[in-house]
Amino acid sequence: MDKQTATAVFESLASGVRLDIFRLLVKQGPDGLVAGDIAAALSLPPTNTSFHLKALTHAGLISAEQEGRYQRYRANIALMVDLIGYLSDECCSGRPELCDGLPEKSACRECT
Repeated sequence: MDKQTATAVFESLASGVRLDIFRLLVKQGPDGLVAGDIAAALSLPPTNTSFHLKALTHAGLISAEQEGRYQRYRANIALMVDLIGYLSDECCSGRPELCDGLPEKSACRECT
């Protein structure tokens, strides 16, 4: 991951609503959710939900797949793991012994 991509991801997640949507989709895993279910789960108006889903899709944090008349949204878990890696790549200045006791880069081992 490069700095420009990381910045775009962080800018997208700077909205509390978008952060809630992304976390909800991460929780759903590969099944994802349709927009109406996202709006209902977070008590959001549909137009507000669409606006935030578009911003998350543009940042690459989620993907949308057409299912009949609905779109199913899924979190981009690989991008999330890459971002975690980007943030922690230079942890402890290349001295791994200083990082003992810190959690692994990702708790989501099945998703990588």
